[in-house]
Formats: sequence, C-alpha cells, structure tokens
Amino acid sequence: MPRTDFPEEAWAAYEANAAAVDRNEYFCTASVAPGIFEQVHYLMSIDEALLAFYTNPDEMHELIDYITDYELKLAEQLVKHAHPDALFHHDDWGSHNSSFMSPEMFEEFIVPAYKKVYGYYKEHGVEIIVHHSDSYAANLVPAMIEMGIDVFQGCVTTNDVPALVREYGGKISFMGDVNNGVCDIPTWTPELIESEFRRACENNGKYYFIPCLTMGGAMSTYPGVYECATETINKLSKEMF
Repeated sequence: MPRTDFPEEAWAAYEANAAAVDRNEYFCTASVAPGIFEQVHYLMSIDEALLAFYTNPDEMHELIDYITDYELKLAEQLVKHAHPDALFHHDDWGSHNSSFMSPEMFEEFIVPAYKKVYGYYKEHGVEIIVHHSDSYAANLVPAMIEMGIDVFQGCVTTNDVPALVREYGGKISFMGDVNNGVCDIPTWTPELIESEFRRACENNGKYYFIPCLTMGGAMSTYPGVYECATETINKLSKEMF
C-alpha cells in the first residue's frame, strides 16, 4: 500500500495553497484519482477484473476493502492538512452506452466502499462530493445518492440528462451533457460549442444542472476548446439565467 504518513514539512506547500483560497467565494477542493473501481482494474486489467466479480467474489471483496483502507488513510491526511470544502473524485463506471456492471453487482461490491470513503469526508467537514464518471451511469444514480454524492460530473448525453434532472433533481445534481467527443475535436468552432451548450442549458434548466464538457478536469484535447467552453458558459449564464 502506498504510504500516506508523510512528514509534516512535506505538506507545507499544500497547506499554503489551501490557506490562500477565499472560502467565501470558492470551495477549497481536494482531487482524488484513480477511484476504487479503476484501481481494481489497473491492478489486473479490466477484462480480468470484470470476470473476477463472477469467478472470485471473495477475493474481489478483499481487494476492494484493501483499496478502501488506503483511500481512508489518504482522506485522513487530506482533511487534516487541507480541510477541503469539496472533493472531486474520479472513478469511471461505464462505457458510453452502459455501466460496466449491473446495479445489483455495483450495490454489492462498490457502494459499501464509497459509503465509507464519502461518509468519512462528509463527517470531517467536506460539504460537496463531486464524482466524475464520463460515461453512462443513469442506472447507478440511486446508488450515487446512497453513497452521498452531490454532483455526478461527466454525465454524457446518452444518460438522458434532462430526464435524470426531472427524476432526481434535489437529491443530486448533474454536471455535463456536452460530450467531449462532439466538441473537443480538431475541427471545433465557437459556433459548434455554443450550439451544444445552448441545447444542454435549454433542455436541463437552471436547477440541479451544471453545464460542462464531460472530461474530468480543466482541460481539453485540442487547444482552445476548454477556454471557449468557459466563455460560452459565462455568456449563456448571463443571458438565460
């Protein structure tokens, strides 16, 4: 297991960064990646991991418990030294069209681990849990709510985000509905980006929805896309809301 008990002086730069955040205007946010499911298949391979949920469930429970113990040790250090207001946590749970496992299997293997991890953060002052999964995961939204997730970030259009907002808005919010695969392309134009964001904002409304590209970070594959998306969001926010 990677160590988390670094000497106090190693945290000095992170503590300074956290202290510099104006918490009246911004959430001081910790970022954690990879997530528990990703770490499982990073250690094995995704095909072997998915098979092992069926063939070796006991060992998979043990492996997930071990990874969860590491995440809890990391969480302890993050809240001790940075006192974050929010957590941005990566873990991709599906392809573009389907979750990698059924809701029932997800409930058995993944949900208990995240209830421990996200529960720890919430118990230690973290107000907002933002979970990134740039995939289809509409069938896992009830589990996300159970885990304590506040924002499902990266929700691609195949999730039918407007339907999710109508059904679950108020229990969880949705961030995305503008696919990188549509906008973050070599031939992108400002007109394309505005068209996609306008569609998303008009379809989802202003409650429980945050427009963004579905990539899990402040970046884009092709230069200028992220910056143009940011300008477009600011423009539409003033115009529409």
